[in-house]
Amino acid sequence: MTAFAAVDLGASSGRVVVGRVGPDALDLHEVHRFANEPVRLAGTLHWDVPALYREALAGLRQAGPVTSIGVDSWAVDYGLLDDSGALLGAPVHYRDRRTEGVAAAVAERIAPDRLYRRSGLQELPFNTLYQLVAARDTAAYRVAQHLLLIPDLVGFWLTGSIGAEVTNASTTQLLDVHKRVWDRELATELGLRPELLPQLRQPGDRLGNLRADVADEVGYDAPVIAVASHDTASAVIGVPAVDARFAYISCGTWGLAGLELDRPVLTEASRRANFTNEAGIDGTVRYLRNVMGLWLLQESVRWWERSGSRADLPTLLADAAGVPAGRTVIDVDDARFLPPGDMPSRIVAYAEETAQPVPSAPGEVVRCILDSLALAFRRTLRQAVALAGHDADVVHLVGGGARNALLCQLTADATGLPVVAGPVEATALGNVLVQARAAGLLHSLADARELLAATQRTVRYEPRSGVDWEGLTRRYR
Repeated sequence: MTAFAAVDLGASSGRVVVGRVGPDALDLHEVHRFANEPVRLAGTLHWDVPALYREALAGLRQAGPVTSIGVDSWAVDYGLLDDSGALLGAPVHYRDRRTEGVAAAVAERIAPDRLYRRSGLQELPFNTLYQLVAARDTAAYRVAQHLLLIPDLVGFWLTGSIGAEVTNASTTQLLDVHKRVWDRELATELGLRPELLPQLRQPGDRLGNLRADVADEVGYDAPVIAVASHDTASAVIGVPAVDARFAYISCGTWGLAGLELDRPVLTEASRRANFTNEAGIDGTVRYLRNVMGLWLLQESVRWWERSGSRADLPTLLADAAGVPAGRTVIDVDDARFLPPGDMPSRIVAYAEETAQPVPSAPGEVVRCILDSLALAFRRTLRQAVALAGHDADVVHLVGGGARNALLCQLTADATGLPVVAGPVEATALGNVLVQARAAGLLHSLADARELLAATQRTVRYEPRSGVDWEGLTRRYR
């Protein structure tokens, strides 16, 4: 079996995983896990990217000699480099408030429908385009020579090679959705500096070997391969689908719900429904909508622990299972739920404002979150199918949410479709599979998914009746 190292940086934690691939065999072994804790500096929320890089190196040391290395991370955020390659300040966190009102200001210069036809991206307040507009008057932006998204920044530190992998570049709102090249005309029109945008790479491209100092630190040399570096793009590669009639939910801090298509959907109805067309591997399109995801549960647990209350997740989920379904639901994409803070109080306030039963016990809050996520997944997937004209017979739920049996069952109930949960490690698997294909062990995406289906454990949840999900949907349509 051939070993590959996947550096997988998530919004709440990172890890280094070794994947071994052989004929009819695929397994993963996590060698290092570490927290990803943002830091607030002078009122601005930043990522501690040097700390993440340090931990990635520690994991690569433990991974031992491998055939190659791949890096994936969350999307939209970036670092700026000067002409010597030095990082100009800590990258700003997408949950920072600096982009408030920026989308509206951009809309005054470029009509939203025109912007959608060019980029295919849903409007999210933290899209890279809006972050850059917010930052264009800063000293760092004025002197910067290169803009690198987070996995490209880590790749630069590993190899010295500057570039932008296309699946992550497609989340910036600065990539031409038709040609998959940078829309430099759009950048200029918004007063941005198109020369900051680096040359694009495709999944499977070789960045180069480790720098000599990095190889000395980790104890071996290896090439770094551009994987599908947006973690959702890697996760979709990690879906063990047997044919094209599937929907997916990549469920972790965010819930990315949608379809894999062969062309973008750029209709006005699609724009108004706030669907995005992001680049996938081999020219595919990830047609999806961001749903707030398990962030609401993660932040609620963190708040309870901070307040000294009981926050054992298995106990909370057991308590939630005993709460009647659909008692209280929220719009998980309401802007109040985006920032860190006292999530349970925000949920209570939403219930009061909408004249619903107010969740009081932690188990009731958790049930409200899970019911609301299932409802959001139902709405999103049904809209995706209708807008794209692409039927789905099954929902593949991958990522950390696949461990949450209650959420998986509720999603099956709400969508009316079987849910196949797993693999949990879809992102790391997708990362490894692209490296394996670059090494000649696999020949196509179909080969990769056949190997996944044959080797990875999944759990199937059949839909049950009993809850008026359509009525709940109408309540928050």
